[in-house]
Amino acid sequence: MAELDSEHASYDMGMHTEQLAGRTQQVFFLPEEGENFTYPGAFDVDFNKRTELDVADMDTKSINLEIRALMSQGYGTIVVKNPGAKHSIGVGILNRLQLYFEGSLGYFGVGLIDGPNVRISGRVGWSCAENMMAGTVVVEKNAGSTFGAAIRGGDLVCKGDVGSRTGIDMKGGTILVGGRTGAFSGFMMQRGRMVVCGDAGKNLGDSMYDGTIYVGGKIADLGVDAVEAEMTDLDVSWLRKKLAMYDLEAANGVENMTKIVSGKQLWNYDNLEPTEKKLVL
Repeated sequence: MAELDSEHASYDMGMHTEQLAGRTQQVFFLPEEGENFTYPGAFDVDFNKRTELDVADMDTKSINLEIRALMSQGYGTIVVKNPGAKHSIGVGILNRLQLYFEGSLGYFGVGLIDGPNVRISGRVGWSCAENMMAGTVVVEKNAGSTFGAAIRGGDLVCKGDVGSRTGIDMKGGTILVGGRTGAFSGFMMQRGRMVVCGDAGKNLGDSMYDGTIYVGGKIADLGVDAVEAEMTDLDVSWLRKKLAMYDLEAANGVENMTKIVSGKQLWNYDNLEPTEKKLVL
């Protein structure tokens, strides 16, 4: 094999000076380095420092900026009054915080959050807590469609009914619904747990890859590759503790809930024969 010309421009660019000694096992984080477990822009807040914010005459951007300003002043408990079902309120909070909304939120409320504990006294629109990473969100009344879309962690709770596609593309965490859920809930679910105390609409768990869905009421029908599984003592114990945390009850008792998991027939869908694909779908 011909040798590379040492006069080539790549030498001048420093592309041949790196010593390739194989992969390293470099340690990037140490448990005692607490600063590495918080976001660079996170604020040091005190939960005992409380304030109220009336947002009746404020637009969405102003509301979110004011919440951030209050956190920078050390307020750890913020009560937002008169949210007026405005959209995209309380989004992108990457901080520990007690956040209370006295009223209803519109679309995309408290999305992209990591850490706050949120309580909403009214209703929420579509895609509440989308891409939530950690913390808790409790909605006292009903919620719109795509509740908890692509959630990755934490507890997301609606004490009333929710719309269709609850937990679509869910990647972790727990979604709890005190009432009913609409069609295609758990669609393309990848991980995590969903608990529906009431009835579930059509195509429950359609194309789910992994995760677990528990339903306390009737199921209209199951989606592609969603199958019923046996309830274990561990399931019952976990459900009792989790529902008790938010004062929720299953329609017919925890022990009588239906457990739904992935049938895993779609895991190797591309390798199936045409006739097998028809059977799966």
